[in-house]
Amino acid sequence: MTGFAARTLHLGDASLAIEMKSVNQRFLEIAFRLPEELRSLESAIRDAIGKRIHRGKVECRMVLTTLPARSGHIGLNGQILESLVAWQADIRRHFPDAAALTTGEILRWPGVVDAGQRVDTLAAEALSGVGQVLDDLVASRQREGERLAHHILSLLEQAEQRVARLRAELPTLARQLREKLARRIADALGDDSHERLAQEVALFAQKMDIEEELARLATHFAEVRRVLAAGGVVGKRLDFLMQELHREANTLGAKSLTTETTNASLDLKVLIEQMREQVQNLE
Repeated sequence: MTGFAARTLHLGDASLAIEMKSVNQRFLEIAFRLPEELRSLESAIRDAIGKRIHRGKVECRMVLTTLPARSGHIGLNGQILESLVAWQADIRRHFPDAAALTTGEILRWPGVVDAGQRVDTLAAEALSGVGQVLDDLVASRQREGERLAHHILSLLEQAEQRVARLRAELPTLARQLREKLARRIADALGDDSHERLAQEVALFAQKMDIEEELARLATHFAEVRRVLAAGGVVGKRLDFLMQELHREANTLGAKSLTTETTNASLDLKVLIEQMREQVQNLE
């Protein structure tokens, strides 16, 4: 399911912007864009996301901005500055035309500016913010899931109506086919074809019997409704049900002896495929 959530935390002399977004994907994939100061939180954030989200491509992005201090001292990390000077000199020995680092580039270098805030305190506040954003993201995905479930139920109702129409037509279709078959056998074999006629009609009855497929379709339809009503993590269960529905629709088409049953099989497969596409987006 898709979703988006964002919050900005004001942490004294720093501001931390946290964003999470998710897009549809069959399995869970998590990507990060974290500042160096918070890179160590990746494993903890991954675990937190994995406990709440089971499908989708999720991206967690953080931007840490140092603000002018209202009190206290903001200094520069001399060790990192010395490293930058040495690295720049080494690079320019090999590439004399390389541009020198600007003041802005130096200040944006991870760890250069020391805002006087303890890393462990920053990490704890960042994790708390991640929890809040994750709550918002899950709520956003739940709203999306409710809309998808409503659409799936609408398609399911159309499929149920198509099966009901076909079931109502079966007696008429069977009678018409028996009469057509009897005329052809009589034309081919003459009046002495009663035994052959009985055999062909019996064989036809076996081929025409699609009651088992219709019953299975109805059972799977009911299970889809039950799973959606139960809520929770339903995507993989619905994936399986869509496969079973498609199997029954294929069998229905394979046993078809009339245009009506062929059309019904095609209509059902279209509706099932539309449901399957939406199921891929559910948690």
